[in-house]
Amino acid sequence: MAVEAYLPTLGIVTVTAAIDSINPCAIGVLILMLSVILAGHKSTKHMLFLGSVYIASVMTVYFLAGLGLMFFLANIPLYVTEYISLIVGVLIIIAGLIEIKDFFWYQKGFSLHIPVRYVKMIHNLSEKTTVMGVILLGAFVSAVELPCTGAPYLAIIALLSQYFDFSALMLLLYYNVIFVAPLIIILIMVASGKKLYDIKKWKQSNRHYMRLAMGLLLVGMGWLLMVIANGTINFG
Repeated sequence: MAVEAYLPTLGIVTVTAAIDSINPCAIGVLILMLSVILAGHKSTKHMLFLGSVYIASVMTVYFLAGLGLMFFLANIPLYVTEYISLIVGVLIIIAGLIEIKDFFWYQKGFSLHIPVRYVKMIHNLSEKTTVMGVILLGAFVSAVELPCTGAPYLAIIALLSQYFDFSALMLLLYYNVIFVAPLIIILIMVASGKKLYDIKKWKQSNRHYMRLAMGLLLVGMGWLLMVIANGTINFG
């Protein structure tokens, strides 16, 4: 017998986006780009402008990709959606177990990360601190990190696609605002005089704990998607 449940959708979106927002790639690229700008002795105003352009580019591509996928899932037959949700649930659980593995044995075996060839391209783009170069950098970072580190986003999209309406659209936008919040905070901190070295050090020292949190969250959300797909839990 199915259990009717009102899912704490806002809470799920908030927690998932907050954990997903500590994104090593997007944060690392922003730090690299700011380092290049500071090395060129550009003004703080110029740094804030280019940093804002980068963040806007990341958010726009991430949001549009999520919107497209959510629209696709919401408009396929229900019986197909159930099978897709089961598959997505299994994949998300596997991704979560990999993240938990990396907490204990980092870089041992398979890990979720951006391929080396793309990392080199990102570094090259980071040195082009023109407006168009920064827009392309943000778009490229979002595009290449989605298949590797987008499991939390995929889980939220699968949940929101169950009832694709204006509220779901607003929750997707809300997710993306939270996703880029650390980038905004870092940009403001650097503009206020915070040393990039300290931010890099914090990022490295907390990397393992964020992987553990991400892994536990993904396992839980993967399980949730599977029990929704098989009818154990229905949206109230």
